Amino acid sequence: MNKTAFNKLYIYCNISLILAAFISGLSFVAQKFGMNYVDPFTFNALRCFIGAVVLLPLVFLFSNRNCSIKGGIFAGFILFLAFSVNQFCMIYAQAGKAGFITSLYIIFVPIIAMFLKHKLSNNVRYSIIMALVGLYLLCAKGVWQFEFWDILLLVSAFFFALHIMVVSHYSKKSDVFKLSIIQFLTAGILSLPLMFIFGKPEIGLIIAGWKPILFIGVIVTGLAYTLQIFGHKATKPVLATLILSSEAIFAVLGGMILLGETLSLREIIGCIVMFAAIIFSQIPNKGGMNERTNC
Repeated sequence: MNKTAFNKLYIYCNISLILAAFISGLSFVAQKFGMNYVDPFTFNALRCFIGAVVLLPLVFLFSNRNCSIKGGIFAGFILFLAFSVNQFCMIYAQAGKAGFITSLYIIFVPIIAMFLKHKLSNNVRYSIIMALVGLYLLCAKGVWQFEFWDILLLVSAFFFALHIMVVSHYSKKSDVFKLSIIQFLTAGILSLPLMFIFGKPEIGLIIAGWKPILFIGVIVTGLAYTLQIFGHKATKPVLATLILSSEAIFAVLGGMILLGETLSLREIIGCIVMFAAIIFSQIPNKGGMNERTNC
């Protein structure tokens, strides 16, 4: 691929990641609302199966490449772990703190990348620090007490980071839609035993909660995670993580628009710092090496 074609793909991938972050940021209300009807494992199983089903027509219409079945199963297994731990914790943990701790995948991704001997450009290193400061200002409210759920949320953040790395690896040589379907089917199948062991799935309650379940299944799982896979085709995992972390900004904006919430000065500053971190991470180093070519 020549430089012009790659730069064009790079822009499309970044736009896809921003859209994925936008959708994920607006999904929190529906995700919490869905817990009024079903347990976390039933919710996860339904969202994954719905996400896989809505992508099937797109495979026949647009799919023209092979897919790594092993990669899809591996990504689905890790996504299952991330979904299960995170969704279960959301029943008990404070919403703001849960959002902040989950967003700490922004730390785990570069740590994993460096462990795999990938190089980080200086501006990306500084951008990670800036984004962490912005996340804290945006999400941290009051004095937090350390609880057991916080440890589990941190574990889920690690799984989300690992999922980003796996998807980044397999997305470059796999069909986007096929890879998404395989990972969703894997996560959904693995959720079924937990759904029947720890949950009590009832058809009546599932039907009653069809709006948040369908929204999470179609828009968030089917669309946002597929956009994320496409975004990894030309955007390295660390930079992709920075862009995806903007979901915290969209979550706050969604709260303002949908729930009538207001922003404090501290939260506004947090949004600005996070946005600046994403912009700064896109600036190439003087030496010519940046996240597009390193990691």
